Formats: sequence, structure tokens, C-alpha cells
Amino acid sequence: MEFKLENLTSEELAELRAVYEPLTQAVRRLIDVTIRTEVDADTVAAATADIDAVTARLRAKQLDGSFGVRHTTAGEPMAWGDAVIGVRNPIAPRVVTSRDGDRVWADFEVGAAYEGPSGHVHGGVSAMVLDHMLGEAAAHADKPRFTGTLTIRYHRPTPMGKLRAEAWIARTEGVKAFAAGHIRDEQGVTVEAEGVFITPRWART
Repeated sequence: MEFKLENLTSEELAELRAVYEPLTQAVRRLIDVTIRTEVDADTVAAATADIDAVTARLRAKQLDGSFGVRHTTAGEPMAWGDAVIGVRNPIAPRVVTSRDGDRVWADFEVGAAYEGPSGHVHGGVSAMVLDHMLGEAAAHADKPRFTGTLTIRYHRPTPMGKLRAEAWIARTEGVKAFAAGHIRDEQGVTVEAEGVFITPRWART
């Protein structure tokens, strides 16, 4: 099975996802075990050789540059290289959002690859997730709004594990949307964010 990435139908998109998403999930597991394995040096050396061989096989044909944002013939976006939601990005924590009007939310899980302070999520990862969530909330009528400013308030360390992120539009002024949101665990909010998101000139029609 081989597809070009341009002018895909929705059906072809689903087939392509079924091909590549298991690979991404496998590499995500590899990243996690690379951090936590305690096998002996010979096993590590053998695994490294295997990984190098697989990498060479996959490099036999690859894109020039980044994946970018592509669209199906029905207009569905494919941000598959995205650092937060990318279907083909194994370092993405895979934050899958749901929407109700101007409010979005996502339940996600953060593991060893995202650690900062011992046992807790790196603050930069929390900021990245909230930047994405507020941007999702601010997007309007299939038109993006890009981050102008983002302010983060850390209330307490965010423990690794299952988390929930929420974001919403507080108000709009012309091409600007003022959004807010937070990340929470079972005990409550750990990180809050506020930001201004701006419609780019090319989308102001």
C-alpha cells in the first residue's frame, strides 16, 4: 500500500493512519523503555544495532523537511508531525481534544519521557500542552488564531500520570481572542494559563 500525501480522501486517510499509527505507538514505547530499562550492556548494544538497522530501513524513503500541515480532499487537517497531537510524532503526548462551543478539553497521560522534577511533568511540557489547548479553543470557523502572548502560572508540581487539560475563550476583540485554561490532576488545578491569540493576516476574510 502506498499513498501520496496530497489529495487524500477521508477513506485513504483512515487507511494511512492504520499503517503509521502503530509504528508511532511502538516508537513511543521504545522511548519510554529507553529511559527505564536496566538490562545489561550486551543487551543494550544488541538493541542499539537492531534500532540502527530499523532506522536505516525506514530512511530508505522519507520526506524532505518537516511533515507540515496537509489536508484531505474534504478539508480535514493532517498535522501529523505536530509536537502535541501528531499521529506520526512519537514524542507527542497525544493530546486528543473534544469541543463544546468555545470550550475544549482533553484527557491524556504523561510518562517518563516528559519528566522534569522527580516524578513530575517538566514545566515546559505543561506550557506546550496549554499553548496548544488555548490555541484550539481560540480557533474559530476553521480559521486558526496563533499565539501572541502566553502567561503560565504554576500552582504546584504536576505529577506524571493521568491528567486533564481544559481551555476556553474568555472574550474576543476583533482579530484577537483572549483564552484561558488549566491542567489538573485528581486533586485539582496544577497549572493555569492565559493568552492572546491572533488571526493571521492571510485568514482575515
